[in-house]
Amino acid sequence: MTTRALHPGDTPQHAGASAGGLDLQVALYLAGMVVLWTLLCGISHQAPDLDGLEELVWASSLELGYTKHPPAPSWLMYFLTQIFGRPVWLPFFAGQLMSALALWFLWLLGREFTTPRKAFMAMMLVSVSIYFSLRGTIYNHNTAQLWSVAASTWLLYRALKLQALSTWAWLGVVSGLSILTKYSAVIQFTAFFLFMLRQGSFRDARNLKGLALALLTFAITISPHLYWLAANAFMPLRYADNSLEAGGHLQALGHLLSFALDQLARLSPMLVVGLAWHFWNKRNRGTHDGQAQPRYGAQFTDWDRSFLLWIGLAPVLSTMLISAVLGTRLVASWGTTFFMLYGFYLLWWMRGDERTNLRRIAVLCIAVHVLMAAGYALARGPLAWHTGRDTRSTFPGAIISQQLNDIWQQHVPQVPMTLVASDTWLGGNIAIHRGMNTQVFINGKLEESPWLDESGPLACGAMVVYSRETRGEPDPVLKALHAAAPVQGRIDIRWSSEKSPWIDLNWGIIPPDEQC
Repeated sequence: MTTRALHPGDTPQHAGASAGGLDLQVALYLAGMVVLWTLLCGISHQAPDLDGLEELVWASSLELGYTKHPPAPSWLMYFLTQIFGRPVWLPFFAGQLMSALALWFLWLLGREFTTPRKAFMAMMLVSVSIYFSLRGTIYNHNTAQLWSVAASTWLLYRALKLQALSTWAWLGVVSGLSILTKYSAVIQFTAFFLFMLRQGSFRDARNLKGLALALLTFAITISPHLYWLAANAFMPLRYADNSLEAGGHLQALGHLLSFALDQLARLSPMLVVGLAWHFWNKRNRGTHDGQAQPRYGAQFTDWDRSFLLWIGLAPVLSTMLISAVLGTRLVASWGTTFFMLYGFYLLWWMRGDERTNLRRIAVLCIAVHVLMAAGYALARGPLAWHTGRDTRSTFPGAIISQQLNDIWQQHVPQVPMTLVASDTWLGGNIAIHRGMNTQVFINGKLEESPWLDESGPLACGAMVVYSRETRGEPDPVLKALHAAAPVQGRIDIRWSSEKSPWIDLNWGIIPPDEQC
């Protein structure tokens, strides 16, 4: 039989040995990472990133789907806004929360086949990669999917190893949540299938029974969204299909090269820590110290090595192969969930005393996190401001929101401004600074704004505003809505410092009707 089962005689590291008191240290490391990145981004940014702001806007209501993506990330943001409101820092916190939760599941996975200290080392190495650190502050569907991919990988390992039906059931639920986050989860499921095929897992009746249960819980989890998709002309799937389009095979090959180089750059902090550890050890050990000890990877079983290689390498290799063959477009951020097992690959190379190595890896990883977070905050805050760059981090959303609200109050003093018709970026920046009751009428389209009353979205009036400087030519529907506004005007405001470009705010007021 090719499927491994856990037996009482297994070695401690393969039996999911006790965490040795490391649970608290891991939790503190992850909490410190969340606080560090959230705090520095919250201080340095005057506006969220575009994707994070989009989630704040979409979180105006709980929906079974949205025009571009499935709903799970917006559900989480909805519950967070019920607790914290809509501050600028909330998307940074949400992104880092997903990053930390994914790393926790990687720590649990590592404990299944190696010692807790080695699992902690691998987890910390992954944590400094750009997807878990700097881009971990960007709360989009890629970052939000990190935890569910990590959790489903851990659950698959345990399901194949322990053959517990409850684990198979949870694997189906978590995999369903991963699909409800982003449809690209099927890439990870393909890696699961290939590994099971390679190991002959489908010849084991226990696996077939467990897989049937997982498929059942998976179907139950995603069924409400499937109903929504059918009722809404499969809008997110069409958006995903359009995102893959490239201008031919030559351009697709260019995307492929760019994708590969971007991934290398985003993994580079992990590689830097690995090299720094190597030279630190080399400088502080004797000529023969540690050389006789086996490398950590030699202690893995063949099954575990196969699991790490197939599950870890298949997603990126299959994605690049399909892109090359079909000539589809590749975007660097699509690789967000592809590299979370790569910290375990570095264990193949490492050897020596676990306590010493854990301490050194921790020092290096914490230093890299602090340096990256401080440098990012400095670049996106003071440096961007003084150079006058039109970065989203320096966008004067609070000032724009206040000025447009003053204009509204001058013309409609009896009714508060509760609706902003605009694109997601400009409208979202205005709305979040006006409180929870102010919503965005995205591009003046009800299909993009399901939180609005279809029977009369403009009953209490709307501030219609667009800016060619921030978003280019406005959507024709939005422009027509602006043209229909009886009161119109324009104000101009600097993006940041005196060196920055002007933002043209073309506003119009649609007054409330008698039903308001």
